[in-house]
Amino acid sequence: MKSQDAIITLLDISPDYDLAKYIFLIEGNRVSMFQAFTNPLLTYISSFVYLFGFSFLLIFTFVIFILTRQIRALQEFAIGVTIIYIVAFPFYLFTPVKVTCYTLPNVVPLLYNLSPIIYDGLRSVDPFFDNCFPSLHAALSFLAMLFIVFRTDLKRVKVVAVIVTLAIQFTIFYLGIHWISDFIGGIILAVLSYYVATRYHDRIVSKFDITFNRNH
Repeated sequence: MKSQDAIITLLDISPDYDLAKYIFLIEGNRVSMFQAFTNPLLTYISSFVYLFGFSFLLIFTFVIFILTRQIRALQEFAIGVTIIYIVAFPFYLFTPVKVTCYTLPNVVPLLYNLSPIIYDGLRSVDPFFDNCFPSLHAALSFLAMLFIVFRTDLKRVKVVAVIVTLAIQFTIFYLGIHWISDFIGGIILAVLSYYVATRYHDRIVSKFDITFNRNH
């Protein structure tokens, strides 16, 4: 992230450690089982889901609430997404965890090897490939699924959301990116963010209204 690089430079933060080795002591190479069977077609599909299915799910969730005029749910989802980013960002600054494909010898960087364009694009977002814990792909997709499942009455949309979310969870392991711990951390963060956003929505929104009115 450009902002991450700026903050690291501003605060003179230069962590010379990688917590992946400690995660390896806990997990071992269990995540490598997702690459027990690899196939070019599966790799292309997984990469598409990881890159575009993820973005589609998040944007789709916002659009659904806008089209159905569920303003409260829209606000809650926005709050949940904000909480996830606020909580995750310090972890990326102070507790770097290298992706599995650059840590475990038997895990191949399927996504990064797919195309130089993809590699360079992802490197511009995560220069050291160490923004793993917690997994934003797991956290944000699971949060979107929770909101669609519990905040809409659209059965077909719920099915699509669940399928896409499960597919995303598979890709983060299959493509050689995340550890199981990253996934667990992301799911916990999603559930907590959903709870806070729905439980304290009125309080959070009212504080923003008060602040906005004072400034105007």
